[in-house]
Amino acid sequence: MSVPLPSHPQLSGNYAPIRIECDATDLTVEGDLPPQLHGSLYRVGPNPQYMPTDEYHWFGGDGMIHAFHVGDGRVDYCNRWARTPKWELEHEAGRGLFGLFGNPMTSDPATQGKDCGVANTNMLWHDGRLMALEELHAPFELDPTTLESAGYYRFDGKLPSHMTAHPKVDPKTGELLFFSYFAGGFFTPDIGFHVADPTGDLVRNETFQAPYTAMVHDFAITDTHVIFPICPLTGSMERAMARRPAFAWEPELGTRVGIMERDQNVDSIRWFESDACFMFHPMNAWSDDGVVTVDVMQFEAAPLFTYADGTPVERSKSNARLCRWTFDLNSTSNTFKRTYLDDLIGEFPRIDERYGGSPYRHGFIASTYARVKGDQGVFNQITHFDLQENTREIYQVPDGDAVSEPVFVARAPDAAEGDGFLLATVFRRAQNRSDLIILDAMHIEAGPVATVGLDHRIPFGFHGCWRQAED
Repeated sequence: MSVPLPSHPQLSGNYAPIRIECDATDLTVEGDLPPQLHGSLYRVGPNPQYMPTDEYHWFGGDGMIHAFHVGDGRVDYCNRWARTPKWELEHEAGRGLFGLFGNPMTSDPATQGKDCGVANTNMLWHDGRLMALEELHAPFELDPTTLESAGYYRFDGKLPSHMTAHPKVDPKTGELLFFSYFAGGFFTPDIGFHVADPTGDLVRNETFQAPYTAMVHDFAITDTHVIFPICPLTGSMERAMARRPAFAWEPELGTRVGIMERDQNVDSIRWFESDACFMFHPMNAWSDDGVVTVDVMQFEAAPLFTYADGTPVERSKSNARLCRWTFDLNSTSNTFKRTYLDDLIGEFPRIDERYGGSPYRHGFIASTYARVKGDQGVFNQITHFDLQENTREIYQVPDGDAVSEPVFVARAPDAAEGDGFLLATVFRRAQNRSDLIILDAMHIEAGPVATVGLDHRIPFGFHGCWRQAED
């Protein structure tokens, strides 16, 4: 990048990109690495190679993947950009060519007909494949050891268009369930629903229409149901063509949630409604005797976006708290109940994934004790919720430092729920670098059992996953 970064809150501090790809072996470890940890932690986030040709948004930066390979008493690290077609085209040109989210009105003519995917949102390990995900493109495959880019994976040509950044692996069946919004083209209300079997064979493709056109970042599953939340962060081709906000918060539309039995088709979806609220991520969901319960990190309004007229969404409405949505399928009512479970501000909910889609007890989030002007929306805590005892436990990093999403790894395949470790990265602001920390998930207040040091920073990102090493 030959020119300074523009002044932008999502390009400063630890949001700013790093310019290096590297391999670091046998990193320094303080404490004791748990011998049960044998595998790889992957994290991904925006790390723009070049600035877009119009404006910048955090969600639009090129994906960079960070891997920590853990085992045999040591940790090795590497990081690589996902060399998507967009990254390759701009790398060859030596400059940014695409507008924000690939907007054709502001992109260079050289991009006409070219792919604008960034592979920057989530990581998935399924069917022996490591994939970087971004919700409007196909999954992007990488080598699990070297992170060498292998290109888009389209399920042997069976994927009709693209997929969500948040697929769900059913821990009981091994199936991969996912959806795709804008399945009929940009800014259409069409949503695709898909299922791949444990071997990666795509065995189900269906399409339905949402009540209105919206960004649908995530969804939830139970053993018997699929839950599609449609929140009024709307998409509009008319706005995009007029160079107004392509995505905007329109609360007057309310929130709609579709629920479908997994053994039925999309024509059976039943729609529920409430006043406007927003969620990026659910924590978990389960079904019990005709009642579907979904725990989500709920916002009053969509953060990081504006109203349709360009007015920023109020900061006071842009914090998420753990909320329980309850749907009574036995009732004739089309409304659902929303109940906050805690007042702590946080995001990036994770669970012991062996309990995904089932009743559960333990949940984990990145959280903060306060929001203050200029904090850039960072999180300085990891919180463990015990939803059976209605208690919480908090690990807090020093002032100025910031934590990533915590990823849970079970101590053993047959360990009790929550018996395992939380892995997260921590930005050390005073030293301008990052660490990997490992916490005992049931005793996080005691602090890390091990801290793995890097000599550079990992920019703020989104999500990650754990790949268990083969025996």
